[in-house]
Amino acid sequence: MPTKRTQQIHAYKLDLTKIDGKGDFLCPQCGTKISPDDESEESYSILEAKVNSHSLEEVTICCNTCASQIRLTGFAFIQKLSEMDKKESKYEKEVRGYITHI
Repeated sequence: MPTKRTQQIHAYKLDLTKIDGKGDFLCPQCGTKISPDDESEESYSILEAKVNSHSLEEVTICCNTCASQIRLTGFAFIQKLSEMDKKESKYEKEVRGYITHI
């Protein structure tokens, strides 16, 4: 009877608030570039997305090159930053509008 070999799956956790750039990062196992702009899922596949009542909490993806699983965290903090930017942008528009009417 032939023996079955099990493949070891590498699992990693990556906090998106700790990376530079616009969300691109390298797979910790094989170095494949993983980009949120890759909608074709050529370099990775989404395995699971966890959400709470307010926002996205965590996404687990699989690198299509080496089959490593990567848990992406930090979405709540990124969403808060995005909301702060929107508030600041709204305030700047109000200030500019006020100044132009003087």
